[in-house]
Amino acid sequence: MSLSETTLLQSWHHNAQAWIEAIRTGAIESRQTVTDQAMLLAVLSRQPERVLDLGCGEGWLLRALAERGVEAVGVDGDGTLVDAARASGSSPVHLANYDALVEAKVDVGSGYDLVCANFALLHQDIIPLLAAMNALLSPGGALVIQTLHPWTVAAGNYQDGWREETFDGFKGQWQPMPWYFRTLSSWLNALDMAGFRLVGLQEPQHPQSLVPQSLLLVAEQSPSWR
Repeated sequence: MSLSETTLLQSWHHNAQAWIEAIRTGAIESRQTVTDQAMLLAVLSRQPERVLDLGCGEGWLLRALAERGVEAVGVDGDGTLVDAARASGSSPVHLANYDALVEAKVDVGSGYDLVCANFALLHQDIIPLLAAMNALLSPGGALVIQTLHPWTVAAGNYQDGWREETFDGFKGQWQPMPWYFRTLSSWLNALDMAGFRLVGLQEPQHPQSLVPQSLLLVAEQSPSWR
């Protein structure tokens, strides 16, 4: 694990309680107005019976899916977030970092109709993780990823590489977080290398905004994967 990825994990451990507060008080406007609903609708449009929420955080999506009769299971690498998700809903939530998932050290179940990752793929080498998620899907299963839109956050530097989120404007004590920026072609290449083919691409946008709030990718298993 690189120094940046180690720091990424440490920042989540440090920021977990502040993140829970921010999500549950609606402090992140883009999530309230656009991206949460976009993710929920993208998942529900596939009409899944069983969903794995990868990097589930404090569990908002687990609760939203359970309320709509979808069997949802969560997994996250931070104990504080996992405890919060378990305490606030009825869905099973596993504690496991991404390395443990890649190496199958933690059994999070299988036979999922859909795996979703909502702003949860922030490290550099995501291909092994995506391949591991592919193996957990039922035949014909899908992957839904929502992430920062590369165009809106490129800041004139449109190439893969580590960036830093400082959480300026957020209330509370936050530790800066490194995260890995990838171009659209890099996202598509990662999906391909992990045995997926893109079947849908959305750019969720508020009607009063001139820029998209996120990038939402829907991928299915490649026919040759199994």
